[in-house]
Amino acid sequence: MRRMTYAQAIEDALAQAMAADERVVVFGEDVHALRMNLYARFGERRVRPTPISESAFLGAGVAAAMAGLRPVVELIMIDFLAVATDAIINHAAKIDAFSGGQWQVPLVVRAGCGGGYGDGGQHSQALWGWLAHIPGLKVVVPSTPADAGGLLMAALADEGPVIFLEHQLLAEDWLEYLGSGGRTTVSYDIPAEGREGEVPDHWDAIEIGQVAFRRTGTDLTIAGVGVGIHRAAAAAESLATNGISASVLDLRTVAPLNREALVNDVRRTGRLLVVDEDYCHFGLTGELAAALLEAGLAPQYARVAVNETIPFAPARERAALPNVERIVEAARRLVAR
Repeated sequence: MRRMTYAQAIEDALAQAMAADERVVVFGEDVHALRMNLYARFGERRVRPTPISESAFLGAGVAAAMAGLRPVVELIMIDFLAVATDAIINHAAKIDAFSGGQWQVPLVVRAGCGGGYGDGGQHSQALWGWLAHIPGLKVVVPSTPADAGGLLMAALADEGPVIFLEHQLLAEDWLEYLGSGGRTTVSYDIPAEGREGEVPDHWDAIEIGQVAFRRTGTDLTIAGVGVGIHRAAAAAESLATNGISASVLDLRTVAPLNREALVNDVRRTGRLLVVDEDYCHFGLTGELAAALLEAGLAPQYARVAVNETIPFAPARERAALPNVERIVEAARRLVAR
């Protein structure tokens, strides 16, 4: 085993995949700088910087995938997908269905996501619930370095489009690139166990759709993805001092969603608290509630999510995001019902 940061694990897995398969190519804004090691090793033919035009290079990624390559297209932030939704939502997600399986789009879209570093509501969204809403898209949100590398290997092997979301508080290259440059007064909420950890000596794929239990408890299940898992684990530690035992269920992927694992654990605990840095309404929080109801369960339920446009002011941003204090308070109320 080795120790790597979250960002190092992703780049190491990507390098392994590129060495094994020359069809794997990388392109996007500033990738010659952001992926300097890959650029030096594989050259500009396979690590290609692009103009600042997301609609152009995401469209090119769809075409490249259809033509036989396995492109990894990098968006600086998932927020910027809004200017290129046609390529992903109307084409990449639908080509397999429209062609009766004759065409596939083995495309990976990497993007930073999430807030907590003071960059405002146009640069801090999660949006995984919106993307998971579209049939044909897989949406992956790893929470640890080991999961990030393993899930990237699975995404690269997939025959369809995969949105690979990296929370900017876990992936320090995104944070350094985006959240520095004068923000010396900003205090980042970065869980150390998410940013760095043990990874395998050789990367194998972690099946997309498999969950991980970060903690097992008896009184309630706390479910989520990404940095929310680390905040949920911190909340569970605090709750334990007051005699409340919580499971922490890392969904790992939003689409496909492992409903069976969720249902089984909530059937045991009788309560579900969803921690979601995406918007509260019409997203992951509601989908998990629906999964339980459709399975015939009627558990106690609560959610901690984002209810407004993410503010720029640090104090207001912290209050808007699902921080540890909000999770603890919601869990206590849920257990007290």
